[in-house]
Amino acid sequence: MGKLIKNHWARLIVLTAALYQIAAALQGFFWPKIFWDFLTTNLDPAVRPIPILQILNLLLGILALAWEWPLPVFAFAETAMHRSIEARLAVYPLSALAALLLYQGTNPGIYYLIGLAVYFWGFSEGEVVCPDPWSLPRRKSARLGHV
Repeated sequence: MGKLIKNHWARLIVLTAALYQIAAALQGFFWPKIFWDFLTTNLDPAVRPIPILQILNLLLGILALAWEWPLPVFAFAETAMHRSIEARLAVYPLSALAALLLYQGTNPGIYYLIGLAVYFWGFSEGEVVCPDPWSLPRRKSARLGHV
């Protein structure tokens, strides 16, 4: 049996969250609504008349999509930013917060939180993100005479 590579699993979860966040932002342009509007109307200026929260969700969703599935055209996969789990643990809570504020983005916000938990699990076990997307970490070569 193989070993579960948590950062690959978290990558799939965050990719799902990013796609849903982009869809929620686009839907939010047509039906602007804050999730917490049943408690207060103080956050309504964030969605109308200027769609600040929708634009923020759209940009964060595109960033997460580009970060988790880097295209070879942009050469982002070879950067330290792509290989850093710590950077993901710093940025994705902001994406989750932005998604959770928008009514249409509650599911992506929850997915981001689950993805964060899995990334933290992998980080605490010492996993690393490989420079090539979807590849396995290289084993250290065994020296002769050592077991």
